[in-house]
Amino acid sequence: MSVRGFPSKETVLRLKEQYPPGTRVELICMDDPYSKLKPGDQGTVSFVDDIGTIHINWDSGSSLGAAYGVDMIRKL
Repeated sequence: MSVRGFPSKETVLRLKEQYPPGTRVELICMDDPYSKLKPGDQGTVSFVDDIGTIHINWDSGSSLGAAYGVDMIRKL
């Protein structure tokens, strides 16, 4: 972790390499009590932002991002 709990630039670059746009992912867990997403839901990565959030277009229609260090996804 870097300043104020954000990932380092190196970590963000690694995430961008690991999850390029178009990568299919599956949700393992998400720490968001208001989300209707559930483990097993699948989606397609649209981009990774500069704080390491992986923005995903979920097959269910949601476009909620997976927050680095909080939510868990896996590549399919």
